[in-house]
Amino acid sequence: MKKLFLLATALLGAAHLTAQQPTTMLMKLTNGGLVRTDVNEVEKITFADTTYNLNSSGFRILEADELCWPEDRLLPLFLQPAPTIRSLDMNAAKLSDEERVMFCTLQGIVNRTRPRILLYNHNEEPQTTWPTAHNLKTSAISTNTPYTLVKQFKEEINGLVLYSTELSKHYANLAVTIAGLDRLLPVTAEIRTKLISNGMDFPVVTDLTELTMTSTVSIYNYLYTNYWSRCNHRLLISERPAIPYVHDIGVACGSACIWLDPRDASERTLIDKMLRDMTPGRDIVLGWYPEERSGVGEATKYGLSTVPADYFENTTVYTAVNRAVRISPVPKRPKLENKVYAAVYISDGDNIQYCQHAMAKIFEQGGRGKMALNWTISPALADFSPQMLNYYYRKATTNDCFVSGPSGLGYAMPYDAHNSRYYASASNNKLLVPYTQLTQRYIEKAGLRVITIWDDISTVQRKNYAENCPYLYGLTINDWERQTGRLTGKVQSNWLPVIPQYPCYASGVDVITNFFKRDIKNFTGAAPMFVTGQATVWDAGPDKLVALKQTLDELSPGNVNIVRADHWFSYYNEAHHLPFNITLLEDMEITSSATKTNVKYAANGSPSEGYIWISKDADGTGWVQMDFKEPFTVSRYVVRHAEAAGLDPGLNSRNFTVETSLDGETWTTAGTHVDNTSPVTDAAITPVEARYVRVSVTKGGTDGFVRIGDIEVYGAH
Repeated sequence: MKKLFLLATALLGAAHLTAQQPTTMLMKLTNGGLVRTDVNEVEKITFADTTYNLNSSGFRILEADELCWPEDRLLPLFLQPAPTIRSLDMNAAKLSDEERVMFCTLQGIVNRTRPRILLYNHNEEPQTTWPTAHNLKTSAISTNTPYTLVKQFKEEINGLVLYSTELSKHYANLAVTIAGLDRLLPVTAEIRTKLISNGMDFPVVTDLTELTMTSTVSIYNYLYTNYWSRCNHRLLISERPAIPYVHDIGVACGSACIWLDPRDASERTLIDKMLRDMTPGRDIVLGWYPEERSGVGEATKYGLSTVPADYFENTTVYTAVNRAVRISPVPKRPKLENKVYAAVYISDGDNIQYCQHAMAKIFEQGGRGKMALNWTISPALADFSPQMLNYYYRKATTNDCFVSGPSGLGYAMPYDAHNSRYYASASNNKLLVPYTQLTQRYIEKAGLRVITIWDDISTVQRKNYAENCPYLYGLTINDWERQTGRLTGKVQSNWLPVIPQYPCYASGVDVITNFFKRDIKNFTGAAPMFVTGQATVWDAGPDKLVALKQTLDELSPGNVNIVRADHWFSYYNEAHHLPFNITLLEDMEITSSATKTNVKYAANGSPSEGYIWISKDADGTGWVQMDFKEPFTVSRYVVRHAEAAGLDPGLNSRNFTVETSLDGETWTTAGTHVDNTSPVTDAAITPVEARYVRVSVTKGGTDGFVRIGDIEVYGAH
């Protein structure tokens, strides 16, 4: 049952959002104490200090500086969408670019209070795809009378920002920035006339038509001088003027909207001033750039990542359906043999507009599932649209493995091979630390064990990933063959493989075949061989890539196994006598004390709700034991508790021990944990020879049940 309260801005000493962005928390009183509550439990926003500025439904109309934005989220927390959301097909309504800008701005203003507007803008995938995936009920506005949508929410609009693009198209972005801060609609004179003809004569609060600036840098300098201090600095929108797809989230957050080109010295100076005001490891750039490598690289210089999203739409709706990601169980793998192990990656998943649009179509190709393919996808979706990740996990076969696009949380470019330039150089490599720490949080949220790096990384950068991303199984790098000779794979910190893709961004199956053939033709069967490559999704989707299976078999009949990326790195580490997650082995036998759920859930690669091991009795005790059938040198274990599945932290196991044994009778304690409150227990131990590992809980969650989301054990031969 939803609670009919929410304490928001200025709550418990948290001030309104400023350039420094203090955190506003959702709190409730429980037995006289203050406890953080879940936004999904909240039905309505009220304020203790005032009741003014309510809409017709009795909801307090939120300003951009009144959002609940925890430090550990990329985006603010929004209320759940309204029971029925008004939708508008902007293509069918034949709206101009400037009108789309206005409607997306309206969406951001309205949805920050509670999501009630959904706009169809791109229409590449079926319109029902994502509303259905988010369990939304929509009611369409007639495309013959689109301005009806404005009229329905006119009480939440303070007035207009009047602008013209006659002197420069960039006035549109300036108008959108101002509009988000003051609950205004950005309009041209023509759109204002249409509003008036539809019975809405809003006052012009800000008139930009009086400005005479013509250069790009002068317009955004005006924005910086007059409005940047009022904007939040956690999210910077970089979007072409009159391309309004992500305007809704930018407007809702009170973000600046710019379109600056770092290749121009004066524009680079200005964007650098903005990037310096942002916090590495927390803040992101959303959208795109006039040129890919200079834009992504400039943000990387400041320890910031870019979430490519120039055509991502309805963020304020989909982020509000705040669900835990339901990670699919990972299939067990067969024993390592002297075979060729090949992994094939599909490109472009770092761009969340691709995940929303093109990928939704490509994922329906009939060839998918017929061979192992590794789909790059963005871990940022864990906040932007967790149900989008759940949609793909739900439809995936055991041959579909999801991995992170470059280069973790959002697109960062430590090294640009095209221009032979390190953006994260020795002088500012410390900025990569918060980026990799942020990446760790989100790849674990999203269930992604492999990251593709564009383009390469230095030894120090490899060390950053190894130290800060323990969830990883491996990294791939894309060197574009721009160096002299081939790069070789490296292993960082004696556990993290960093493997070059040959080829990277290949334009067809024949290109992959030719690269793989260079190695496979030399295969003797004396030891395992490992090949890996990446296909550009625009040229080689599943329907074309399935031909690779037969082609590679013809190169070395019966010897080539095309495998998932998580299996590939598992095989690689085992073959090179490095630690790997031995719970992936298919001959592992797992047993437990009396259980309510299948014992295999305790070590199936998914900590998610529905795949959790739960003790049968509520006496606070339970155990799980794994038999790996042969001894391994065990050096690490990981236990994911209830909170890792999105459940209440109080359900985490409090007291437990981890033991090892060679014979299943004599046990040695590897670790003892008392009063645990963490969602994940990740412990490196003195290496010990063991065939058996047992986790014994003596104090479970607050309800008496023991829950184990997932267990991992790392061993080597």
